[in-house]
Amino acid sequence: MENKFFPGFDINYTTNPLGFTYGDETFGPIVENRSLNDIRTSLRNPKSDGPEIVYSIAMDVGKKKHLDILKEKMLLFGTVTYAAGRLGDEPIRSQGHIHAVSNHSGWSPPEIYEIWQGEAIIYMQETAKDNPGKCYAVHAKPGVVVVPPNWAHATISANPSVALTFGAWCDREYSFEYDDVRARKGLAWYPILNESQIEWEHNAYYETVELIQKTPNDYSFLGIKKGIPIYEQFENDPDLFQFVSKPYLQETIWKNFIP
Repeated sequence: MENKFFPGFDINYTTNPLGFTYGDETFGPIVENRSLNDIRTSLRNPKSDGPEIVYSIAMDVGKKKHLDILKEKMLLFGTVTYAAGRLGDEPIRSQGHIHAVSNHSGWSPPEIYEIWQGEAIIYMQETAKDNPGKCYAVHAKPGVVVVPPNWAHATISANPSVALTFGAWCDREYSFEYDDVRARKGLAWYPILNESQIEWEHNAYYETVELIQKTPNDYSFLGIKKGIPIYEQFENDPDLFQFVSKPYLQETIWKNFIP
């Protein structure tokens, strides 16, 4: 299946099996699959039925000619494709995590999402402690969403009839922390799929706080341009996303960040 959105390099997603294919000038790994059993502990109902493979991940993809500079800048481009369908009364989604602190920067890195196919809600909260702080559900049809450093977050498919596919700029030294999220049986708000509409239910393991639902911010204050694939923006300016692997370059922006 060909992408309806051209991400700036030759990659296509597949649905049977879930995964990606790469063009001759594109590098990429064998995908990692996340099964329903892998994510049950973060679901509202851990006994939910759903696709056996919920999503497939290809971390570190891009144009072969860029591999050296990506390594130099400690940047990595990852891609994910979700199964269509649902997980019981919840939408297809990731389990939720926090980015671990990178040794090379001393920061938990941000992430720059770009939706390629389908509709996504990027859910994020300031912490995964008892008081989660600010909680946002950012609804994005093809477009960009920025998750700031240290925030717990999950990616939710907002349209069960379409396989959600997206790319993201990440720190090359990426790793994930799940302990706090799993200890509280997920994030502070559960998405509930009522026919084709997403509704929200508070997770009682957290203090009750407001859920702010919105569309993505204008990220021009980070130098990100609308309407141009984020991989192409990197190709045009390899320093543009350096703040992903060196978050301290935008330290003042992360304070009171609104996604």
